[in-house]
Amino acid sequence: MTDRPDPADEFTAHRALLFSIAYEILGSVADAEDVLQDSYLRWRSVNHTSMENARAYLAQIVTRQALGVLRSAVRRREQYVGPWLPEPLQTSAAAAASDGIDHVLTGEAVTTAMLLVLESLTPTQRAVFVLREVFGFDYAEIASAVDKSENAVRQLNHRARNSVRARRQTAVAGPAEAQPIAERFMAAASTGDVQGLMDLLAPDVVFLSDGGGNVTAVRQPVVGPDKVARLLLGLLDKGARMGELDIRVGTYNGMHSVVVLIDGRLDQLTSVEIRGDVVTAVYCVRNPEKLNSITL
Repeated sequence: MTDRPDPADEFTAHRALLFSIAYEILGSVADAEDVLQDSYLRWRSVNHTSMENARAYLAQIVTRQALGVLRSAVRRREQYVGPWLPEPLQTSAAAAASDGIDHVLTGEAVTTAMLLVLESLTPTQRAVFVLREVFGFDYAEIASAVDKSENAVRQLNHRARNSVRARRQTAVAGPAEAQPIAERFMAAASTGDVQGLMDLLAPDVVFLSDGGGNVTAVRQPVVGPDKVARLLLGLLDKGARMGELDIRVGTYNGMHSVVVLIDGRLDQLTSVEIRGDVVTAVYCVRNPEKLNSITL
């Protein structure tokens, strides 16, 4: 009989997948890392000798841990001050290798737009949808993970898929496809070109800012090209008057983003959502609790 791999090695081998499951369910890098730590302790305590599918069992542990965290988070988010945005996740391959966050989330699944759509689902629907539609687990594996029958899981996924489809617009452009528009957007913003910005914004463009009640942030969605363009330029001017600006660029949640430091202090991360040839949303995360995982 072939000896099983060491439990620690098995966990490490699947860590990228496990982190991605936890992040997709929770929308938080910090919470996903906490879930992985708790899941590893549980994994170490089980009997591995007769285990046939370590991948499915590990996914089950992580899903159950993440669901417990999510159910508590849902109650907190009901009292959240201003718009809630997911914690930014650096998604370029080089960044993942350098900052130690190894993940497998790619494409539309990791975008802020999709994570906000998933917020409309119940915790169990979200877990089922993520495991089935994003990671391709079979219904039997998902049923074990969420402690439901296979038939119930199929119904949950059907309702979740319909809900996501109803709320999802055209696909968010990937980084390569979005780059020309993102470069024009950033050039217009940096030069104060209001009309240039407006020409790139969709008629229903929305600006969302997450300060979490910890820092100053716009507490209501701002909608429309004129309002969003003038707000962006006003915020840039305000930042310049607060101290020395240091602006870095990167890819977060599959979108072109800028990281802004003021006098060396991380102030915000702003991502641009592009569909087709226009900017459809601007997401600004200022809540310091959501910027802790960003490395420069």
